[in-house]
Amino acid sequence: MTIREHLQEIRIQMEESCRKAGRDPKEVTLIAVSKTKPVDMLQEAYQAGARQFGENKVQELLGKIPQMPQDVDWHLIGHLQTNKVKGVIGKTSLIHSVDSVKLAGEIEKESAKQGLATDILLEVNVAREESKFGFFLEDTEKALRTISLFPHVRVCGLMTIAPFVADAEENRPVFRKLYEFYVDMKSKNIDNVNMAVLSMGMTGDFRVAIEEGATMIRVGTGIFGLR
Repeated sequence: MTIREHLQEIRIQMEESCRKAGRDPKEVTLIAVSKTKPVDMLQEAYQAGARQFGENKVQELLGKIPQMPQDVDWHLIGHLQTNKVKGVIGKTSLIHSVDSVKLAGEIEKESAKQGLATDILLEVNVAREESKFGFFLEDTEKALRTISLFPHVRVCGLMTIAPFVADAEENRPVFRKLYEFYVDMKSKNIDNVNMAVLSMGMTGDFRVAIEEGATMIRVGTGIFGLR
């Protein structure tokens, strides 16, 4: 199958999952996870209508931006080290992987220098996996309130990377837990926190994530094939 056909297939599945959950398909944004993929594959996805691309590494992201059309929205979805923040400010539409107050502070500092506000998501390690970054659920509200005081950072929502499982259903409780927390945070109306984005679900489990309230899904293998 071509990248265009893969994209078409994913979009059909997204619509089916939205229908099943009684949601409007317009509520869910597909991010084409293009990390490690050559630019010609990204261009093929672009020709097939993809406009949101997700990269893991700052270096790779910066290398691809000038080679792609200007109307692409770039998402940094991988772990971001504080010493790499400078390079990425002003280049992304959203940083999904803010996993510490310290990192948010660095984003604040660099954004202030450039006179910009940077949109971020807080990464939550719902399943408490040792191999993963992110705030534990019980620490997230406190972090959210601290980061909300940074004038050049806008918290737009939450992100999680669910465990790698053979059966997507196993991740349903993970997604549900984060969705419930997301709704709770939304209801608290914290200043400078706009709980509009819930980034969860990947190639293997995005359908379940959509059923449980995801507003963004991150699909790589399903679009570009195996690395």
